[in-house]
Amino acid sequence: MDHRHHETQGRHDHQDHSHDGHSHGHSHGPAEFGFAFAAGSALNVGYIVVEVIYGILAHSTALLADAGHNLGDVLALLVAWGASHLGQRTPTARFTYGLRSTSILAALVNAVVLLFVMGAVAWEAVRRFAEPQAVAGLTVMVVAAGGIVVNGLSAWMFASGRKGDINIRAAFLHMAGDAAVSAGVVVAGLVIFLTDWLWLDPLVSLILAGVVVYGTWGLLRESVMMSLDAVPGGIDPRDVRSYLESLAGVERIHDLHIWPMSTTEVALTCHLLMPAGHPGDEFAARAARELHKRFGIGHATLQIEVDEAVACALEPEHVV
Repeated sequence: MDHRHHETQGRHDHQDHSHDGHSHGHSHGPAEFGFAFAAGSALNVGYIVVEVIYGILAHSTALLADAGHNLGDVLALLVAWGASHLGQRTPTARFTYGLRSTSILAALVNAVVLLFVMGAVAWEAVRRFAEPQAVAGLTVMVVAAGGIVVNGLSAWMFASGRKGDINIRAAFLHMAGDAAVSAGVVVAGLVIFLTDWLWLDPLVSLILAGVVVYGTWGLLRESVMMSLDAVPGGIDPRDVRSYLESLAGVERIHDLHIWPMSTTEVALTCHLLMPAGHPGDEFAARAARELHKRFGIGHATLQIEVDEAVACALEPEHVV
């Protein structure tokens, strides 16, 4: 049996790849957003200090909860930023893919941190229902309005990359969620200022926590799937299988695997049975280019097998 192993590697360029009428967008990774991470973190650290001070002075649970929410987001931004730098490390004998997969871990940590912080917000809001305190509504309004500006600006800096990388999407969701929370706090402050309804402060906190959790669930699910090497959501493995089976000279395929190397890079391995013989390096190179163009798979490894009489140990579907 002639086992010639041809490996081709590709990079994700900033372009759209079309397949069957659907487009697969690929954006720059977190490293391209270094300024956004730095500026977003700095703006939020300054705003957290202001929120904590005035939250204590105004006796506002909503402001303190929002400060805790922002602190969680700053930590999440720093984790994602650090992962983006680790992902640029060159491969080593031990880490043959480099540290690209740290971006997946960062996305997972971001989702978990956000859900944990929202749980803490909900807990404190429930406690405040039983122990209401006088709230300085006007102060709450002014401080929270500043949060809309800070977080809205931060979200805007990440908006262009949110569709191509779940780390960028995580950062965008964190900042956009913070802006929404701040808007809710402004409304609550206004109503409290006009009516003295102290129960509104924790109620708004609960509602906004629920909204943020709802928006974060998809991020958590996708990052968990990526960490388990699931096929990325934008790729239908049946379409990839059909394409490979349609290649000239291919009788059948087996041991097809597709998994994310990072939040922006996808790898594939597959065995192709070609009884007529090895078609040459250009065949594998052309197939790799098409996999990249059609599906955004930038790192393809194709193994050619030519002798049907020699069984491949990895051919059975249940064997990995």
